[in-house]
Amino acid sequence: RVVYRECMGTILFRFYYLFFAIPLAIILCYCSSDPDSSLIALNNYQEERENQQRAVDNSFDGSSSEQTSTSGLESYLLPDIDLSNWKVTLPIGNPTSIRPPEILEYASNEILKPFFYNDSIDGSLVFHTYPGASTLNSNYSRTELREQIESGSDNINWTFEQGGRLKGTLSVPEVSLDSNGEPYRVIVMQIHGRLTDIQRDLIGEDDNNAPPILKIYWQNGRVRVKTKVVKNLSDSETELLLSSAWGDDEGHTFSESVGNQKFSLEVVADKGMLKVVLNSNDSIIYDDINIEKWSIFENYFKAGNYLQTTNPNAFSTVKYYNLEVSHD
Repeated sequence: RVVYRECMGTILFRFYYLFFAIPLAIILCYCSSDPDSSLIALNNYQEERENQQRAVDNSFDGSSSEQTSTSGLESYLLPDIDLSNWKVTLPIGNPTSIRPPEILEYASNEILKPFFYNDSIDGSLVFHTYPGASTLNSNYSRTELREQIESGSDNINWTFEQGGRLKGTLSVPEVSLDSNGEPYRVIVMQIHGRLTDIQRDLIGEDDNNAPPILKIYWQNGRVRVKTKVVKNLSDSETELLLSSAWGDDEGHTFSESVGNQKFSLEVVADKGMLKVVLNSNDSIIYDDINIEKWSIFENYFKAGNYLQTTNPNAFSTVKYYNLEVSHD
């Protein structure tokens, strides 16, 4: 499922030609008289190519950085992502989550390999998902990172008063199509709300879940932003802790088409303000009463591949080339 690009340099080109192009041509010529055999041979070839790529990826440890790792005549690019303060949730299990320090060894983790792996050709961390297990309060599955300010724990989070910044370069190279021939939507970044234990007990909830104040979608090649708005501005702080007190805004779609190519996103949260920036040149700022009232919640960042369908045949792939988070 990894998108391969033409390798630079004569040595890498010859390696690719000898080990991939020639065998593929032989396979297809041999099976040309039988279309079904050709399809089977091609699928087997692609599967073997992916297996070889993953074998290369497994030679890396889990500490990713923007660098070129060389071994003999081969060269590999690594993503610029420090996973020390992230956990990843997968579309399997109840669902399954992998936290630090285990996530740092993702390249050799058998559970993670189908969903979370390096593309060492373009230097990305690949997030693959399909409909499967989902978290509480959701119908959809994901392969998605969840910020952990304290490594390994979900209990330390941040408020808008404290502020936070998330920035990443990513692409969405592969999304399956719905019955109308349109690609499904994928959430690639979020700011999710969280109740403190005191707030949870105050409103009689079973868990600490609160609504997401921000969802950023890849939608048919464009970036779309959705935030929450207060349904009743006269609600007390206690009433505002209820998920039912919040609705969705109309959303904002950036005019630039990103297609399946690389693009950058930056999210800045500050006291009374939320800003989303696309490719460093187009932005939208939220600084109204809704953001002000949101200050009662704790928050955490999320990034990855959150597929918005339950169609059992659907799938999506998101690539992150770099990802960084900071708090002042």
